[in-house]
Amino acid sequence: MIDLYTAATPNGHKVSVALEEMGLPYTVHPIDLASGEQKQPWFLKLNPNGRIPVIVDREADDFAVFESGAILVYLAEKTGVLMPSDVKGRSRVMQWLMFQMGGVGPMMGQANVFFRYFPEKIQPAIDRYQNESRRLFEVLDAQLAQTEWLAGDALSVADIANWCWVRTHRWSGVSVDGLTHLQRWLDAMKARPACQRGVAVPVKVQSLVEDDKGSAAFIAQAQKMVQR
Repeated sequence: MIDLYTAATPNGHKVSVALEEMGLPYTVHPIDLASGEQKQPWFLKLNPNGRIPVIVDREADDFAVFESGAILVYLAEKTGVLMPSDVKGRSRVMQWLMFQMGGVGPMMGQANVFFRYFPEKIQPAIDRYQNESRRLFEVLDAQLAQTEWLAGDALSVADIANWCWVRTHRWSGVSVDGLTHLQRWLDAMKARPACQRGVAVPVKVQSLVEDDKGSAAFIAQAQKMVQR
């Protein structure tokens, strides 16, 4: 059994989608980011950095894993799925996973901060992060013109990691217009039942992806989190 400490964010969804795709049983422990629960001493024992998600593998002597990318690799190696066993295949997955960890996530995250959450509009910062996010989307689109999935002909943790961020492009103010291969991939991922279940953990926030309903309350909470 896996204990998942998470919240409704792209990084949190990466792990819940992976758990759903892998068919692993897990227990959800929602973390209230707005109140700073992730900074409490009990949580810092699981992740010294005070961020979600974290898993605790009860079948492995309560082994705790933090950092969403590290969790994905751990779960893939534990189950033997969503990660090729050959060296080159594994490397391809790791390359696109690191692409998300070092590029897509940080750039979109900063786009969110400056486009949605900062009290004043700093247009050069907004332009910088939105433009860089769009550039990264174009890299993904070029790759997906050659392969069905990011690392080849099979779904992997790299697809899960990138999708959980790219699906929120509207919230970051970044268009996917004209990126037909990326759009095909987005639709394919969205249609997967495990993906649908995973992005509803711990609560469903689909409206923030597709429209602005309820966005004011979400922004108010996010502004508190940005200041922590």
